[in-house]
Amino acid sequence: MRIVSLLPSTTEIVAALGKADQLVGCSHECNYPQEITELPACTEPKFQPDGSSYQIDQRVKALLQEGLSVYRVDEEKLKSLKPDIILTQDHCEVCAASLDDVENAVRQTLGDHVTVVSVSPTDLGSVVQSIRTIADAIDAEKEAEQLMAKMKSRLQEIQNQTIDLTPPDVLSIEWMAPLMTAGNWIPELVQIAGGISVAAETGAHSPEIPWRKVQQLNPDIITIIPCGYSIEQTLSEISTLTSLEGWDQLRAIKNKQVYIADGDHYFNRPGPRLVNSARILAEIIHPSLFRKENHPEWINLATYQFQQTISSLG
Repeated sequence: MRIVSLLPSTTEIVAALGKADQLVGCSHECNYPQEITELPACTEPKFQPDGSSYQIDQRVKALLQEGLSVYRVDEEKLKSLKPDIILTQDHCEVCAASLDDVENAVRQTLGDHVTVVSVSPTDLGSVVQSIRTIADAIDAEKEAEQLMAKMKSRLQEIQNQTIDLTPPDVLSIEWMAPLMTAGNWIPELVQIAGGISVAAETGAHSPEIPWRKVQQLNPDIITIIPCGYSIEQTLSEISTLTSLEGWDQLRAIKNKQVYIADGDHYFNRPGPRLVNSARILAEIIHPSLFRKENHPEWINLATYQFQQTISSLG
C-alpha cells in the first residue's frame, strides 16, 4: 500500500501503527518520526511562513478573506507518487491543505482509484476515532487496538494520581498576537494532569481572548504553547507577552509558574504523543508528584520554565 499523509498528526498515527514504511509522501510540516523526514513534501504554504505571530496571522487572514486556501497541493508530485490512500483533515482550515483542494487534486490527476481519508479530531475522543478511521483504511486494526489501549492506560495512570489533588487554574496560550487560548483537546489534557483549564472549552476551536480578561482570571499557572512553534521560536518573540501592561503583576508571573512547551511537537498535533503532552502538563501542574529524578528526559527538551521574573526577559 502506498500512503501519502498531508498532516503531521496523521503521519505520526501511521508510524505509530507500524506502517511508516508504506508512506511515500507527506506534508511540508511533517517532521516526526525521524524516518519520515526524507519523504517528498506534497504541500507548501501560500504565505510567507516566517516573521512574528502577528505577521503570520495577518497573512493567513488575508488569504481566508479572499476565499483562498492557505496551502497549495503539489498535484504533479502526487501524480508521480501514485498513492493508494491520501490522509488529510477537515477540522482546521489553517492547519493543512483543505479537503476540497485535496479532493480536486485527486480528481484532476489521480482518478477514482485513490481513496481520500479525512479526519476531524476536536477532543480526545475524536482523536481516538481518527486513529480507528486511519487504521481501518490502512489495514492496521489490530495495531490500532494495541495503540489505543496503551494510550488509555498511560492517561489513566496520570489521572489516577491527580484526581484527588487540589487543581490550580491553568491558562494555556496557543497564539501570542492576537492572544488566543488553547481549546480542542487541551482542556481535557489539563484536567487529566490535575488542573482546571480556563478561558477555553473542550472540543471548541481556540478562541481569542482580551488581555483584560487574562488579568481578571489571574491564573495560577500559564503555559505558552503556540501552534507550530518550537520553544526557541516562542522565546524569540516572548516580548509580545512580557510587554503587556500588568504582565508582571499576574499571580503566575510572581510565583514563577510560567512555562513554554514545544507546541509544534507535543500540543498542536492530535495524535499518539498527546499522552506525552499530558505528562508534561502533570509535571508542570504537580511537580512534587511527577517531577522526579527518573522522569523522561524528553520532558526537559520539550519544556522551559522561567527561573527569573519573566518581565525582565522582554
